[in-house]
Amino acid sequence: MGVSSMTVKVKRIAIFVERMERALNFYRTLGLEIPASADEEQHVEVEQNGLILAFDTWEMAEGILGGSEKPVGYRMEIAFQFDSREALDELYRQLTAKGYTGYLVPQDTPWGEGYAIVKDPDGNLISLVA
Repeated sequence: MGVSSMTVKVKRIAIFVERMERALNFYRTLGLEIPASADEEQHVEVEQNGLILAFDTWEMAEGILGGSEKPVGYRMEIAFQFDSREALDELYRQLTAKGYTGYLVPQDTPWGEGYAIVKDPDGNLISLVA
């Protein structure tokens, strides 16, 4: 069976986290609906417009992956789309006011998109676009 005859779709994007509650509070601020009961879990899945965003504790990831090598550097971008530049600017302000690290202040890109980057509690670069 060749690659051309297979149907492939993205099932989920998983983020490995040190502390579940701390991580989920960041993503709740972004607007994801995540129940409080998830804070005690080792694996959490959130569906957003047909895409599943999963969160796994490092302990769970180490068990599945068979090791504890920590990633180094920024390997991918996860971008969240907002309806307006004003909404993007306001969320960036809220996140940094809560103590999350701003990495790139809101600005207009050459391709005409409002764009900002914030670090989540585990150091991942999360893009905000409008």
